[in-house]
Amino acid sequence: MRQGWHNLQAYLRFQGLPLPERRVVVYSEGAASWPHLGPVLRAALARVDHPIAYVSSSADDPGVALAHPRLSTHVIGDGHVRTLFFSGLQADLLLMTMPDLNTFHIKRSARTRHCAYLHHSLVSSHMAYREAAFDHFDTVLCAGPHHEAEIRAIEVLHGLPPKHLVPHGYGRLDAILAASHDDLRTTDRPVLLVAPSWGPHGLLEAHADELLRALAPTRWDVIVRPHPQTLRLAPQAIACVRQWCERSPNLRLETSVAGHESLRRASVMVSDWSGAAFDYALGLERPVLFIDVPRKVNNPRYQQVPLEPIEVFGREPLGQVVSAGRLAELPLHLERMLVEQAAHRDQIRAFRERWVFNLGRSAEAAADWLVQAARASP
Repeated sequence: MRQGWHNLQAYLRFQGLPLPERRVVVYSEGAASWPHLGPVLRAALARVDHPIAYVSSSADDPGVALAHPRLSTHVIGDGHVRTLFFSGLQADLLLMTMPDLNTFHIKRSARTRHCAYLHHSLVSSHMAYREAAFDHFDTVLCAGPHHEAEIRAIEVLHGLPPKHLVPHGYGRLDAILAASHDDLRTTDRPVLLVAPSWGPHGLLEAHADELLRALAPTRWDVIVRPHPQTLRLAPQAIACVRQWCERSPNLRLETSVAGHESLRRASVMVSDWSGAAFDYALGLERPVLFIDVPRKVNNPRYQQVPLEPIEVFGREPLGQVVSAGRLAELPLHLERMLVEQAAHRDQIRAFRERWVFNLGRSAEAAADWLVQAARASP
């Protein structure tokens, strides 16, 4: 009850700002959004000469603590106050990383002139997201050319007006690239990072016992890093992982996905359909062993869009695909991938150059767009 009151007070303070101070609004779902919005916000504040309002659903969002003379920050939670905030928002420009605007309880206000979505993953727009996830945005900031092609194909399929598409890039990848010189791999024991997606057919949900049975007797130090949704929704899978970690000294459970340290320590990643596999491979130029569980599909009609998802065509260039029925063979594949690191590196670099916009400068590209869009608003 007390937190709801604080959120309402924050919303009322936001509403009390003079209109020029809430012309440009950046909305964040919380700390997980900051790696994507933070670089853009910092770059924009260095360029704009007018205020920006940063509205977050979580008090632990690093953006809430950012101090700048042209920035106001507000924590509104993720309940009724947030619903009220969106439904009545009067702003010239709203930037966010949350999809599905106007399709569920979060409605677009008629008084919000322009809504922009910033892609926070390299995964596809049509298979990994719900069917109308981006239909109610005016602008989409795309991580790569596949997003541009997918959005245009969706517009044609459903007769939607064309959106403004910005060749943005991918801020999380830029951050990993910037830190990649600090190589945390050791020479004595190789490290394997297990970082799958989530869902009933996910690697840990469906195969945790068999997977760890294959990895426990190896010389690899194994870090198991479940998706936050697996931690929340699959207690039986997590219990299985904990049991294996308790009796196998080379297995360790990691419950936070916030940092990059585990990625930099690992020589190989094991994943399924997770976007984290692309972050790892493209950021550190190291291979991924993809376990071929059923595809993670959030739009059952995605095949109406005549484009293969990047999660599908990107697997071979970034590593190797192994059937979920052959997990006992993982140690052999891992040793082979360790020896063939250089060959994988060349393939990964070529893929990255082809499929990611503005490597190393995505924040500047997005900030340039934001400044121009803000100036164009009346």
